[in-house]
Amino acid sequence: MSYVGVIGQGYVGLPLSIAMAEANHRVIGYDNNATLIGELIQGKSHIEDVTNSKLMELIKSGFYLPTTTPSKLNDCEIIVIALPTPLTENKEPDLKFIYSAVDLISNTVTGEKLIINESTSYPGTLRNEIAKRISAISGINHRYASAPERIDPGNKVWTIKKTPRIIAGLDFDSLCEASAFYSTFTDIVIRVSSPEVAEMSKLVENSFRQVNIAFVNEVAQISQRFEISVLEVLEAAASKPYGFMKFLPGAGVGGHCIPIDPIYLAFESEKKGIKSSFIKLSNEINESMPLYVVSRVAQYFNNNLKDKKILIIGLAYKSDVSDTRESPAIKVIKILRTTGALVAWHDNLVKFWNGEKSQEILDYDIAIIVTKHANLDLDKVRKIPYVFDCLGSLESTARQ
Repeated sequence: MSYVGVIGQGYVGLPLSIAMAEANHRVIGYDNNATLIGELIQGKSHIEDVTNSKLMELIKSGFYLPTTTPSKLNDCEIIVIALPTPLTENKEPDLKFIYSAVDLISNTVTGEKLIINESTSYPGTLRNEIAKRISAISGINHRYASAPERIDPGNKVWTIKKTPRIIAGLDFDSLCEASAFYSTFTDIVIRVSSPEVAEMSKLVENSFRQVNIAFVNEVAQISQRFEISVLEVLEAAASKPYGFMKFLPGAGVGGHCIPIDPIYLAFESEKKGIKSSFIKLSNEINESMPLYVVSRVAQYFNNNLKDKKILIIGLAYKSDVSDTRESPAIKVIKILRTTGALVAWHDNLVKFWNGEKSQEILDYDIAIIVTKHANLDLDKVRKIPYVFDCLGSLESTARQ
């Protein structure tokens, strides 16, 4: 059993903290968001993968302590950074949250610790942006390791325990210590030669998905011109038992990983003089999909959506989670509102967004299915005169 501090209690940090606590580590879950921590202390989880009952059980048992007090990290032998790595307004990597963790550790932690970065970033982040900066500020020779997060919200099969983890250390002792630690709550630990390899592997994983999703989104547009079903095409191609991996089209990509991680890779690659043409093109295609969806719907109504009552179904970026980060549905809504359409949205899991609330599936002219949760009332959806299904999953509707 170790005392572990996890900096960040969001979509990665909270389930990670709970997995560690369930493995009998005593976890300090630190976040500077007082409202979030206050809710966690009351046993209110903000993500589906952590139930309120499990959260409260671990708090009462003393294995999980949510806090806004930085000094409690001094009690920990291991400190894990699990913070978002967004983009700036110019679509460039933004490490402001990583740097806030660097400052926190440098100015708070007094003894030597094992510091592990789970936050996704470009190769060299652990070595140059974390270890070097902390050492320069604090003068303490901590041990450092990289373990890029592999959390898929809502996935009941590939949980933290079952998903293999990539581990690397700045030195051999750090690698061994981090590997032993992750082995206590993860079934498979894979060691790689350097943090740069670990960091690159995470970016490649999601760039692979970005490229292939963009490909099938383009195939969807081509198939529509040929007046054939893209879903039937993909199903036929997927019958080949080798050499093909099935991806499905949609209204774009969302979440923190696929829309963002490839840009981190492209940004650093171009700094080294290497063009990332596939990644750039894939990003452009996927970002254009919300506009394509709106154009398909508008085409059916003679390019006039003014005063049409339109319901967007599914605000979250993926099925059966409430996460709206980078959701293509939000982009579809914004584009539709520029046409003069009267736009509302319905999501069984997302109750409030941007000062608006989820609406009932009632009297609308048009419905656009962007994300379909398991408990969606399809009978009500079918009563709407025109339904455009970005997923192609509902019978007797317009499809991608």
